[in-house]
Amino acid sequence: MHHSSDILVSPFDLRQAAQARRDDLLHPDGYADGTAGFLMTSEYSSLDAGLSASQAIDMLRREAADAETIYQSYVLDGQRNLLGTLALRELILAAPDQPIEQLMSRSGASVCTATRQEEVARLIREQDLLAVPVLDELGRLVGIVTCDAALDVVVEEATEDFHKGALIANHVGNLRDATLGLLYRKRVLWLVLLVFGNLFSGAGIAAFEETIAAHIALVFFLPLLVDSGGNAGAQSATLMVRGLATGEVVMRDWLRMLGRECGVALALGVTMAVAVAALGLMRGGADIAVIVASSMVVIVLLGSLIGMSLPFLLSRLKLDPATASGPLVTSIADAAGVLVYFGIAAQVLEI
Repeated sequence: MHHSSDILVSPFDLRQAAQARRDDLLHPDGYADGTAGFLMTSEYSSLDAGLSASQAIDMLRREAADAETIYQSYVLDGQRNLLGTLALRELILAAPDQPIEQLMSRSGASVCTATRQEEVARLIREQDLLAVPVLDELGRLVGIVTCDAALDVVVEEATEDFHKGALIANHVGNLRDATLGLLYRKRVLWLVLLVFGNLFSGAGIAAFEETIAAHIALVFFLPLLVDSGGNAGAQSATLMVRGLATGEVVMRDWLRMLGRECGVALALGVTMAVAVAALGLMRGGADIAVIVASSMVVIVLLGSLIGMSLPFLLSRLKLDPATASGPLVTSIADAAGVLVYFGIAAQVLEI
C-alpha cells in the first residue's frame, strides 16, 4: 500500500511547479530599472530538446494558457541553456515525426539581463522580432522581452528626450493632470540659468555700442541674423540627438559628420546670405550688404557646428545629449552670432 508521499507526480505538474519557482526567482525586483531583466517576463513557451514536431505541439497546447506568446518558442537543454528558437508556423508545417532540432533557428538574437532597455528595443525594432530571449550570465534562458514591452520603452524614451530637448527637468507624468507647482518646478531651473546665459549676448552688444550708434541700420538685421544661427543650430542638434539615440551615429563618426555639416551649413549660409544681401543694400548701402551677407554665412556655419558638436560633447562627458537641443544650443549660438555680426561690422566699417 502506497503512502500519499509515494504518489507519482505528472511531468506537467513538475513543469508548472518549476515555472512558479522560476517566477519567484526572476521577479523584476532583483534587476535594475531600465534593464532587460527588469523589463522581461518569465511567461514564455519553452520546448525540451529531443522532441518531435507533434510532441512539441502537444507541449505548446499545455503551455498556451500561461505563456505570453506561443508564436515563438525556445528550445532548451536539461540545464535550460538556449539551443535555438522555433516559430509556430514552422512547427505546424513540419512532418509530425520531424525532430525540432531540424526546424529551429540557432542564430537568433538574444540579450543578457543587464542589457539596457534602449538596446533591447533597438534590437527588436531592427530585426522585426516578436520577442527577444533574455539570458543570465551562464547562458540560461530566464525570460523574454516582448515587442509590446519594447514599444512602451520607445514611447517612454521619446517622451523623455522631447522634455529634455525643451530643457524640462524630468518627465512630468500625465500632462493633463500635472499641477501648476509641478510644471513650474520642472521648467524654472533651466529658464533662470538661460537668462544668465543670455547676458553674454547683451555683453556683446554693449561692447560694440559705438559701432551700433554710428550705424543704426545694423540693429535692423540683428534679430534676423542671430535667430538664423540659433535655428540652424537647433536643426543640427535635433538631427544629431536623434542619430545618437537610435544608434545610427556613434562617437567615432564625429569628424566625418563635422566635414559634412560644414559643407551643408556653408550652402545654407550662402543661400540665406543672397536673400538678405538685397535687403541690406536697400537699407544701408553696399557696406551694410557686405556685412549682413558675410555675417549670415559665418553665423549659420557656426550655429550648425555648435548644434552638431554639443550632443557629441555631452555624450563624451557621459551626459544625456538630448539636453543639447533647443534652448541651450540657441542661447549659445545667439551669443556667438552677436559677437560675429558686430565683429565683422566693426572691421568693415572702420576700413
